[in-house]
Amino acid sequence: MRDAYSVVAEIPAVDDYLRLRVAAGLSPKTREGACIGLPNSWFAVTVLFEGEAIGMGRVIGDGGTAFQIVDVAVEPEHQGKGLGKQIMAALMDRLNSQAPAGAYVSLIADGDARHLYAKYGFEPVMPASIGMATRVTKV
Repeated sequence: MRDAYSVVAEIPAVDDYLRLRVAAGLSPKTREGACIGLPNSWFAVTVLFEGEAIGMGRVIGDGGTAFQIVDVAVEPEHQGKGLGKQIMAALMDRLNSQAPAGAYVSLIADGDARHLYAKYGFEPVMPASIGMATRVTKV
């Protein structure tokens, strides 16, 4: 069964990206935003099952000093099979081999995902720092 899965170094297609975010419980994104943002990925992987995209993960950033891991998502029916670990391993392998030493890598851990990310060296930054966010609103 595991042979049916493959992790490929490839930015997910826009439709797959939009679908996978919602399926995995992440916030929906606009097609316009996805069309602009996806090509600007520093690195990305797509998990395929029998040729269909069922998972993904991306690294974004400036390419030198700061990176962020985003969009780690696996369809619910494929979760619990180690695919999140494979996505993270691929992203971290690329960062460790291609990013400059000392580059800062951050992510936002939703719920129990923090346990997965801890396996790759990620630690909470509080109380020294606190994550903050906002959304752009059209005026």
